Amino acid sequence: MCSFFAVGAYTVGILSHTFGLNFWLTLPVAVGAAVIAGIVIGTPTLRLRSDYLAIVTLGFGEIVRFTARNLDITGGASGISGIQQPWLFGWHINTPLEFYYVFVVLAIIAVIVCVRLQHSRLGRAWLYVRHDEDAAEAMGIDTVRVKLAAYVIGAIFGSIGGAFFAVNLSAISPESFSFQQSVLILMAVILGGMGKIPGVILGAFIVVLAPELLRDLGEYRLLLFAVGLLLVMLFRPSGIWPVRGK
Repeated sequence: MCSFFAVGAYTVGILSHTFGLNFWLTLPVAVGAAVIAGIVIGTPTLRLRSDYLAIVTLGFGEIVRFTARNLDITGGASGISGIQQPWLFGWHINTPLEFYYVFVVLAIIAVIVCVRLQHSRLGRAWLYVRHDEDAAEAMGIDTVRVKLAAYVIGAIFGSIGGAFFAVNLSAISPESFSFQQSVLILMAVILGGMGKIPGVILGAFIVVLAPELLRDLGEYRLLLFAVGLLLVMLFRPSGIWPVRGK
């Protein structure tokens, strides 16, 4: 996911900073670039399963980061700065509080879309593939096509998040999309409970807030956070808020 996050951010950064395009014009281009990247990378790799697919996805994130570090158009290791912040019906979105409300609205829209997808025919196909891919394929579900759809939709979500991330900070660099960020996203999903939207939201809050709440403990905070994660995996292997019946 962090790879598509980076694709969206860099597309917006390049088009707005280098070519002077309005943010709202760059947004669909960023989504399109992420979709193309998702199809190009996903088509040959989605025949892999479980851990192997996760490893390939994380590896693609590192490929994007190292590519951005070595290209002139992305600003190399220094990245891109001076990205224009958007206007919306005369409202200049340029303060942390205003971007906070924008991200809240985006999160609500994302949850609504996910709920709709979950209860759609495609969502049911995802459920069957996640539980037993062989059985789903025997029932006539094109598992590669279904997983590719999930990959592309994830690319769309990631690119939109990356686009707003870029204009929020007004500057991006390859280090903004480190391997650690990819791991944290994956950790939030697994910790909260895969397949359960409230669980993923809870996992994200824990991954972001727990290290900050433990900051007073100094050098021991990450150790205690890691111990807490291990305890969750031992006693709640399906996540804190798993799908019913797990």
